[in-house]
Amino acid sequence: MQQRGVSYEKHSHEIAFTSQALAQEENVSGWMVAKPVVVKGTHGFAMCVLPAPARLDLKRAAGALNESHVRLASESELQQLFPDCELGAEPPVGVMFQMTTIVDPQLRQEDYVVMQAGKHTESLTVRRSDWETVCNAHVAPLAI
Repeated sequence: MQQRGVSYEKHSHEIAFTSQALAQEENVSGWMVAKPVVVKGTHGFAMCVLPAPARLDLKRAAGALNESHVRLASESELQQLFPDCELGAEPPVGVMFQMTTIVDPQLRQEDYVVMQAGKHTESLTVRRSDWETVCNAHVAPLAI
């Protein structure tokens, strides 16, 4: 975000292993927390971003990516894709990792989003429109 000139607030908090736990730590609605879910199809990896309470529909993700099907990335793949991040604390900014970013429209209800910042004890709050621009995000329904 800093390299792109985007304003953000960085916070430290108690360990939050899930997006819902991050919402509790930051005292915000889970609908404000950007939860990344990495999938793999024949064209490679992509980052699907949903609000914390939502669940990814793999068929919708495949359709949004013009794939016949996709699967969730494995833990070992995530460790290779995000070597500088704690497992499960990846920031939802696919472009940083040479991935397409697709955002579920439910996440677009708020002016700001909260996200993990690579560690389970650090998060960022950023204006949603700035985050979408940095990500070059595509918007498509992804949630069940």
